[in-house]
Amino acid sequence: MLVQTALDIEERKITTYPYRGKPLPVKETYIRWLSQAGPKDSPEYGLRLFTLGPGGAIPIHNHQYYQTMYILSGGVSVTAYDRATDAPREEKTLRPGDFVFVESMEPHSIRNLSATEPATFLCCIGVTCGDDPM
Repeated sequence: MLVQTALDIEERKITTYPYRGKPLPVKETYIRWLSQAGPKDSPEYGLRLFTLGPGGAIPIHNHQYYQTMYILSGGVSVTAYDRATDAPREEKTLRPGDFVFVESMEPHSIRNLSATEPATFLCCIGVTCGDDPM
């Protein structure tokens, strides 16, 4: 068992994230890995605390793992994109207490709606491990 305080975990700034082989710029985005299991560069499970600074945003991207983002503070806009064309398909505004589940390989983006206040969210990631009897 591991017990820690989230704010004691090192916060790391993210400056780029790859999509379709190109590194795209990430704006005012910070991550704290609260827990993870599996290979460090490609965990099978992880819980992360994100802070999107004022005007912060993560551009369109996708990844192998499933993820659930639970909004803690502020307001964010999450956009899903068409897998073939990258055209915006659906945009939702989320506030504290809201969450979004993103399928594996679904292109999506997230941005802070405020130009003056940060937004924070928990992001749980996991890869499928076959049939779960639960």
